[in-house]
Amino acid sequence: MNVIVITGGSRGIGASAAIECARRNLGVVLTYNQNAEAAFDVVRQIVDEGGKAVALPLDVAEVSTFGSFKDALENALEATWGEVGLSGLVNNAGYGMYNPIVATTEAEFDGLMNVHLKGPFFLTQALLPLMNEGACIVNLTSATTRVATPGVAPYATFKGGLEVLTRYMAAEFSARRIRVNSVSPGPIRTELGGGLSDEFESLLASQTALGRVGEPQEVARVIASLLTLDGGWINAQNIEVSGGYII
Repeated sequence: MNVIVITGGSRGIGASAAIECARRNLGVVLTYNQNAEAAFDVVRQIVDEGGKAVALPLDVAEVSTFGSFKDALENALEATWGEVGLSGLVNNAGYGMYNPIVATTEAEFDGLMNVHLKGPFFLTQALLPLMNEGACIVNLTSATTRVATPGVAPYATFKGGLEVLTRYMAAEFSARRIRVNSVSPGPIRTELGGGLSDEFESLLASQTALGRVGEPQEVARVIASLLTLDGGWINAQNIEVSGGYII
């Protein structure tokens, strides 16, 4: 069975992606940092629908833990699916912060960098030996890399770096036919950054060609398609999923 890892799979886009991938007959290992209950709720939903999933703890900001996570992942692959390799990795875990450049502290800057750029870089490096030939990697970036949104400069900067890293991964992993793409959500109704107030959601909807904000499952379907044969000839691309946000 093809098995994938989705970081930050306990809520939002990650949880929706885990459920959508399981519906497409993929085995799912989803990670969580603090909210174990939410992660296991996602696992239960997948199992109730006839799929297989496992939740493992992981803090993507702590590179020193990636070796032990790899060991736990190998054990889960063997115990749950009888597999030794991965068919996909979704670098999704993250958090938002709204703060202007002049007010951003070094600690805030480093925290965002560790989760959104350094973490995906070294987690991919750590798990690369487990990736099957022809596997797929999806990195979650953001429409804020294209549209300058005051207050999210550090977040957008590291998401922009991840978008560049995506192309380099695609080039360097090509000998093993591993495809690497990034998915760039626009305004989505999630808890990231504290969620959307009614006023802010109305503003974002007015700036979007289709007249509303997106839902997590709409991004999840794109992620899932990239991980299956539907996206088999898509490589080294950034796909914005935004309904036409500030065209």
